Amino acid sequence: MSEVQRRASAPSGPGRRSLLTAAATAAGAAALPLAGAGSARAALTPATTRAAVSAPVAEATLQPYASYWFPESFPEGREPDPGAVWRSLKDWRPQDDPDLPYNTATVPLAERFTPTPPNGTARAGQGGVSALVSFAGTARNPAQGSPTADYYALTQWAYLDELVFWGGSSGEGIILAPNAPVVDAAHRHGVPVLGNVFLPPVAYGGDLTWTRELVQRDALGRFPIADKLIQVARTYGFDGWFLNGETSGGDPELGQRFADFVAALRRGAPDLRITWYDAFTIDGDVAWQGALNDRNAAFFHRDGVRQADTVFLDFRWQADSRRLASSAAHARRLGRSGHELWAGLNVEPGGWHTRVDWDALMPDGEDHVVSYGLYRPEWTLHSLPHATRTPAEFHERDDRFWSGADTDPAAPEGPGDWRPAARHVADRSTVTALPFATAFNTGHGTAWYAAGRRTGDREWNHLGLQDVLPARRWPQRTDGERAHVAFDFADAWHGGSSLLVSGGLTCPVLLELFRTRLPADPGTVVELAHRADGGSAPVEVHLAVADAEPRRPGRWPAYRMLRAGTVSDADGWTVSAFRLNGLRGIRALGVRLTAQGSGHASGQADGVRWRLGMLSVRHGTPDVPAAPERARVTDRRLRAPGTAELRLTWRPGRGSPARRHEVHQVLPDGERRFLGATGGTALHLPEVRRSGDEARTALEIRAVGTSYLPSPPVRVLHDW
Repeated sequence: MSEVQRRASAPSGPGRRSLLTAAATAAGAAALPLAGAGSARAALTPATTRAAVSAPVAEATLQPYASYWFPESFPEGREPDPGAVWRSLKDWRPQDDPDLPYNTATVPLAERFTPTPPNGTARAGQGGVSALVSFAGTARNPAQGSPTADYYALTQWAYLDELVFWGGSSGEGIILAPNAPVVDAAHRHGVPVLGNVFLPPVAYGGDLTWTRELVQRDALGRFPIADKLIQVARTYGFDGWFLNGETSGGDPELGQRFADFVAALRRGAPDLRITWYDAFTIDGDVAWQGALNDRNAAFFHRDGVRQADTVFLDFRWQADSRRLASSAAHARRLGRSGHELWAGLNVEPGGWHTRVDWDALMPDGEDHVVSYGLYRPEWTLHSLPHATRTPAEFHERDDRFWSGADTDPAAPEGPGDWRPAARHVADRSTVTALPFATAFNTGHGTAWYAAGRRTGDREWNHLGLQDVLPARRWPQRTDGERAHVAFDFADAWHGGSSLLVSGGLTCPVLLELFRTRLPADPGTVVELAHRADGGSAPVEVHLAVADAEPRRPGRWPAYRMLRAGTVSDADGWTVSAFRLNGLRGIRALGVRLTAQGSGHASGQADGVRWRLGMLSVRHGTPDVPAAPERARVTDRRLRAPGTAELRLTWRPGRGSPARRHEVHQVLPDGERRFLGATGGTALHLPEVRRSGDEARTALEIRAVGTSYLPSPPVRVLHDW
């Protein structure tokens, strides 16, 4: 849950941060910073414990939200938090869920590989990174994005091994299913996403009843809620569960029951991931260990059988960092790896100012001891002034957090004593098959563009529309000063952002973009959509292609340069195409930029602002997807005079697969206004505005192919 929501709903009392300074005194305090809060339970009649209960809202809406539940019963003696709807997971059935089409992920988990690291400190196949991220509050978290660009649009997937969709509170719900945009973006980059089961501390409204309901057995000895968790993950399309038990008061019988529950979850779905948080012990009580030991190991490995895939160790390991070495040794005695343990780092309050004993986790020049788990890395957004922050500012700050103060993966250090993930963890790539294309769309923006034309003027976010993005920020080779490279939102080829390279460029700059495992033959075509911004010096552009990786970390591939020509600020968007001949395959892609002009020869080139809007690789001509079919409005509501809220559905056309579907409003003059997009086949439109006094509004739905070519449209009419 967000910090604002936590303050609003939590009673006063010690929070998780106090553990960093007072771990020894916190025997009953909460360990993870809390996802929510509530009050004690009283009695509810049986009739109301099994029916959905909602708080009154100002007006009805068709808006679909991310899903959340209680195991079975609801908090007694209180009302739902504002905007919350209480639902029982035990009673949930997919066929009864009207929001399911809007919450179902559509992108399968991509396979990824580990290229040669760009530096000598990152190690492949050892420790990794988990992140617990709250993208929004538990209740009223939009299923398909929202009309603002102010959003934690995570792009640093290459260093992540799993993402936990963090949240939950006793006044809203304690079991969360990740929303589809987050899952689709993560899967596109090969990162599994876990839902969250949060059993709150008693001080924050937790009730041991929920723990008992979670692990209850039926008459046949089965665990019905474990079966529901499996069904939810498979129906929604995400990858597993983070199990976070922090409600105290149990006994050894409950501890054994919880261990049996984890075993049943593992047996029932061996393909799903399970991460265990170390608070709940085999004794049935809560005692944060900050270590793997005999009190929590049964949830990780029991009787020679794997239970949880990983364990998230509480932050109190920092009071005695030797716990990490002993935890890794304990894991090895069980036949497991210390790299399957996440050493929790609470970066929510301080980000890169957080004090960490780094050598206890991943000592320089030695094997990693454990992995590390980042709690709330969205600090990179929320630490900026809310009233003035921009998407570009957020991404620059986020790049520094993950890649270092200088955003140079060859030397990833700082800010200050911070060790970014790029220093220790080798990045991964999913660019392995043709066709491949990216428009450097980060999943939010201040406008919408298609083929270089602005078709939408409103802010938006939808992480599921994010493209595959460069893993490394930003590798350059030059004899002069490094160029400034960043995601930019002032113009784009398709989506809301593009890649902007700026600076003096007194010497040519080679910018690497992707490490790949792509095939190549005489029919392979690479395209760049690029331009020079107004006021930029002319720029000579080369495509850089390599068919072999360097054998040693920190070395550059042997690039072949293919000239695209020179672009000036008068040219607008230019599409340059290249045929690749004589390559054994494509292992790296980049561009080389050289400033042109009278000042360049004297080392005083005019400033360059060169923008890359699209990079694509394909065989032959690009495929045009088939038009969607059976499009219709399934529900509508007038919001105000001349404004309507709609729900649309359709079926994908038969033919080439689409990367997404986009919906535009057709204006009376024939122009089109972008309204929204999704990777699925159902879309909620929060606001369709009537043009003048037209009797009906035409909406067009198009499938967009891998290379950004649209299908023919299918029209849907809304009568006013």
